[in-house]
Amino acid sequence: MSGWIFLGLIVALVLFAFAAYNRLVALRQRVDQAFADIDVQLKQRHDLIPNLIETVKGYAAHERGTLDDVVKARNAALSAQGPGQVAAAENMLSGALGKLIALSEAYPDLKANANFQQLQSELSDIENKIAASRRFFNNAVQEYNTGIQQMPAALFAAPLGFTHKDFFDLGETRSQVEQVPQVKF
Repeated sequence: MSGWIFLGLIVALVLFAFAAYNRLVALRQRVDQAFADIDVQLKQRHDLIPNLIETVKGYAAHERGTLDDVVKARNAALSAQGPGQVAAAENMLSGALGKLIALSEAYPDLKANANFQQLQSELSDIENKIAASRRFFNNAVQEYNTGIQQMPAALFAAPLGFTHKDFFDLGETRSQVEQVPQVKF
């Protein structure tokens, strides 16, 4: 009789371990899928930037430094790898884009240009989608990190390759990104 009880406990533990492992796999997949969603939105933004720069060039040719900053930030964002690097590069790009958009205040003809208005509207829409995707990603990361730290999953999460994931955060560059761009003549 005690053999059956022992066997039942072993089977229950194995089933519990499988269920916990499958839950961690599902959480990791959710994080990966959420980052892929952010990546799609960022790609759309990256594709929009050259059109925006070309439109601005026609009106603000002597603002070369601002245009170069946007191009450099875009190239850095395109080559970034992993959530941490991507977040940092995208934050730099957001700051550079803010300066570019601020140029429209200094150039009334640019501000009135229908193409610029459409591109600015598309950029604003994409920025909103990116913000929503970041929130979803950070929520998925929070659930995943909690899942690998809770007992009993914490006992076998690390040996099975479940490691801590980083949030898509503004981090140290928060003050730079939140700073309102200034246009000087």
